[in-house]
Amino acid sequence: MVLFNAATKELTAKIVYYGPGLCGKTTNLQHVYDSLPQDGRGKMLSLATQTDRTLFFDFLPIELGTIRGMKTRIQLYTVPGQVFYDATRKLVLRGADAVVFVADSQAPALESNKESFQNLIENLREQGSELEKMPHVLQWNKRDTPNALPVEVLNREINRFGCPTFTACAMRGEGVRETLTGVARLVLKHLSEKYGGGVEATPIMPPLPVPTAPAEAATESKPLEVEEISGNELLDEIEELPVTEAGGLPATASASRGTHTSTVEVPIVLDRSLFSGDGPVEIRLKLYIK
Repeated sequence: MVLFNAATKELTAKIVYYGPGLCGKTTNLQHVYDSLPQDGRGKMLSLATQTDRTLFFDFLPIELGTIRGMKTRIQLYTVPGQVFYDATRKLVLRGADAVVFVADSQAPALESNKESFQNLIENLREQGSELEKMPHVLQWNKRDTPNALPVEVLNREINRFGCPTFTACAMRGEGVRETLTGVARLVLKHLSEKYGGGVEATPIMPPLPVPTAPAEAATESKPLEVEEISGNELLDEIEELPVTEAGGLPATASASRGTHTSTVEVPIVLDRSLFSGDGPVEIRLKLYIK
């Protein structure tokens, strides 16, 4: 759901990267994050658990363009791919304006791709949304692997609604920019049709540098440059966040407008041993700052 900020003349859209475990969602966002100037990106966060090292949550605003004189910004999120984090995936999907489904091109991953895509459809449907009517793209990642399936097979087995697709090798940064640009254009088109007015687009992100190292070296993974925090440290982390308006955007010149209330909602998964019962526990923290 698009958020409007009349004070700063900005509207904010939310894009979620979805897919099975280890398909390359986190790698995609890492390359996007690294390609942006430091003064134009938000802080990337990771919530670590005992059983999962996947980037659980991140927030990344990106300048996109203007609609009817309002700046358009994008928040990028990724979800954990493991099946036992389904409650978390539902929480992160809430209010999404577009989805990037990242599929692992390797033949053994075909069934997990199909299961994850069906899970995406069902989770959106539970929230009253239909993927067919929502802007979304598919990325065929890991095209450099020797057992990668033909694109025609992946398209036939997974792409049920005929959405745009992109080939990629996210580990090398190939196809990452094209995927983000493609889904961003769909969001712009959707917003312009819904709210009217022309679109004055700006570059989504600068071109990624061409790798100079040999292909063998380029495939080596590097540590994810994020800050990992535990559940107990989350409150301290939130206290350091700047006061924001709706949509999590900095409240510029807020002092001149007087006292206001802002809400920061952060999904978090704690160790289930801290609670009774077998299911995951959803906790919503709200911090009111005056």
